[in-house]
Amino acid sequence: MTDSIFASLAVVVVNFGSCALLEENLQPLSRAAPGLAVVVVDNFTDAAEQARVAALAEREGWQHVLSPTNLGFGGGMNLGVAQAQQNGRAHFLLLNPDAAIAADQVARLLEAVAEHPLTLVSPRILRPDGTVWFDGSDLYLDDGRVRATRKRGDHPGARTTPWLSGACLLISDDLWRRVGGFSDDYFLYWEDVELSHRVLQAGGAVAVCADAQATHAQGGTQGTGQHRAGQAKSYSYYYYNVRNRLVYAARNLAGDDRRRWRRRSAQAAWEVVSRGGRRQLLTSLRPLLAATRGLRDGLAYRPTPAATTVTIPAGTTRTG
Repeated sequence: MTDSIFASLAVVVVNFGSCALLEENLQPLSRAAPGLAVVVVDNFTDAAEQARVAALAEREGWQHVLSPTNLGFGGGMNLGVAQAQQNGRAHFLLLNPDAAIAADQVARLLEAVAEHPLTLVSPRILRPDGTVWFDGSDLYLDDGRVRATRKRGDHPGARTTPWLSGACLLISDDLWRRVGGFSDDYFLYWEDVELSHRVLQAGGAVAVCADAQATHAQGGTQGTGQHRAGQAKSYSYYYYNVRNRLVYAARNLAGDDRRRWRRRSAQAAWEVVSRGGRRQLLTSLRPLLAATRGLRDGLAYRPTPAATTVTIPAGTTRTG
């Protein structure tokens, strides 16, 4: 592949204690795609991790942004894209550390966005065993559940809106500026649902490029990774999934839908806890505590005007 294919593209990755995954998943893509720019934002875990990230980035020729705090997934992505914009890149591949995609598959995503600049694009995302992890998803507006797009036939007549997983997304600079990037109000989970919603509100589209594939190792990262059904999950997983469903409703739904979501919020919280299996509750009540606090904070949330620009906070280190 020639340099010109990737000359407009920056890969933006938010790291949180997963430097080994950067070496495993990001390094092969970077080396196989000359002309590609890479921006790694390290959400602070400890000084040793930041030193590892800095050393890896310097060795591979990546830019790295060392945040003095944990900005969350959306905040970290906003910071990384802002850096890529300053570098003059016009397309951004937003990639989880535990997701891997080959250079030729990225080229297919680039072709799709070049043809339709106002479309947010995702590849089909497979698990390491080859089964489908993501090939499109719908948000059901009557109750706030999310289901795979391929299950639409099981729910005829339902009101839905499509959304794409933040594990692997390609977006043009034009579309990113129109939607303002991710909201900082989520920290983890549901920020990709709202990004998809804002793309549609801005007159764009969301699409899965069936000709492109990526691989996602479930649970590979603590912050943004997913987990197997029935496997106990982190406190943050339960808290933010419960809270942010209500944050999304407060920010984006009309009165009747918002009230309907709030009325069934306790049931929805239990469904989130149940993803970790009931046996986890025999040894710890932390999942219930996390969900209860998520309910409290989600119900209390009131939206503020969303920021439309991203600035690099004082104390942030930029190198590379």
